[in-house]
Amino acid sequence: MFITKRHLPRRAVLQGAFGAIALPLLGAMTPAMAQAAPPPKRFIGAFVPHGAAPGYWIPEGENLSKLPFLYQDFEPVKNKMVITSGMWTSSAENPPGVTGADHFVASSFFSGVKPIKTTGSGICGVSIDQVIANKHGKENLLPSMEICLEDPGSGSSNCGEGYSCVYTNTISWSGPTKPNPMELNPEVMYSRMFGVGTSKEQQIRGRQKDQSILDSVLESAGVLERTLGSEDKHKLDQHLDNVREIERRIGIAISKSDDLPEMDKPFGIPTNWGEHFDIMTDMLTLAFKADISRVSTMLMARDLTGRIYPESGTNIGFHSGSHHGEDPGRIRELALINRYHNSMIASLANKLNETEESDGSSILDNSLIMYGSNMGNPNQHLHYDTPLTLIGGLVEGNRHINYETKTVSTSDVLVDVLRLFDINEGDTLHDDIKFDGETFGDSTGVNTNIL
Repeated sequence: MFITKRHLPRRAVLQGAFGAIALPLLGAMTPAMAQAAPPPKRFIGAFVPHGAAPGYWIPEGENLSKLPFLYQDFEPVKNKMVITSGMWTSSAENPPGVTGADHFVASSFFSGVKPIKTTGSGICGVSIDQVIANKHGKENLLPSMEICLEDPGSGSSNCGEGYSCVYTNTISWSGPTKPNPMELNPEVMYSRMFGVGTSKEQQIRGRQKDQSILDSVLESAGVLERTLGSEDKHKLDQHLDNVREIERRIGIAISKSDDLPEMDKPFGIPTNWGEHFDIMTDMLTLAFKADISRVSTMLMARDLTGRIYPESGTNIGFHSGSHHGEDPGRIRELALINRYHNSMIASLANKLNETEESDGSSILDNSLIMYGSNMGNPNQHLHYDTPLTLIGGLVEGNRHINYETKTVSTSDVLVDVLRLFDINEGDTLHDDIKFDGETFGDSTGVNTNIL
């Protein structure tokens, strides 16, 4: 048998004068007569502060046949979704004899470790996204992508009570003393993905040349297309269209930023929170599809934020609204903010669910989104009965798991997530510290019934 099919390397890129664009998985990347490798697993850890409006988020019964108000936008993907209630985020509670941690422990959510009270550089614990990236992302251009949607310098927190600002500025830690910075600017994130400069001066020079990354690789794209089959040509065209759309929207964001005088804001950050989220998650979806990255964390908002989300249907600030005084009307307003945040995560899940893998499955089929908060009823700063949701094909969906209060911790779920991503006993957590196969953070070893 004479085989003529051309084989492209999996890491092939389109190289241009101003950068390079990674390719999606094409049929030509699988040698003729060879069996394609299964799609990789991906992880997204998303955190939002200030808990959830009581009475609006716990499902009735053990399935998701009727989604509660806060989760109704997840209807298209509820068969790949687990909502837990009764969860205990014990790592967010004050250690014995220590005060003031309530609003300064976002870093504990994916690490399961209570941050040390210090105003220095911060001491916490490795977060699971970095453990997963160490296992699954070593060969990727970006082993992990740390995304935030609120400027650390926006006045959202004074980092008081003796706790370092780093505990509210990041949820990703490579080790106990190694916090990872979160990226706010979509233009910088785009540059990291496709190789253009990240400084303001480099960006200006690039725009003055009136030459986008995509334009600079079109010639090599044309050469490549002549060697591809019709199905691969369609995939490549679609991929380049997606990149062009992201470039267009970043350009709009840049022009809006430039039109706002006397505002100390980095280039390319949309003023509208929803638009900002959409651009960042479009890039994240593209990074997953092109296998630029397989792991991400998303800091949706910072503790004590006073941000207003007009699209939610209320004009109250997030933090002030969380102190609802048990007033039904104010609880309803907080529920509107919660619903808005949840709708954005639902939109991300839908994007991944609609993006096809090489084997016909979707990216969401091979992914896990872990999304939640470290507070339950925020009016009382309670760190039990906290909302935690898992979305993706790596878990059996259409389930509500209700735990007895203070019996299952978020860290017990972190252990399950590590197992889902094939982190086994003896695998490295950080430095020379190994996973014992059973514990992570302040986990207790209890069976969560998630796996």
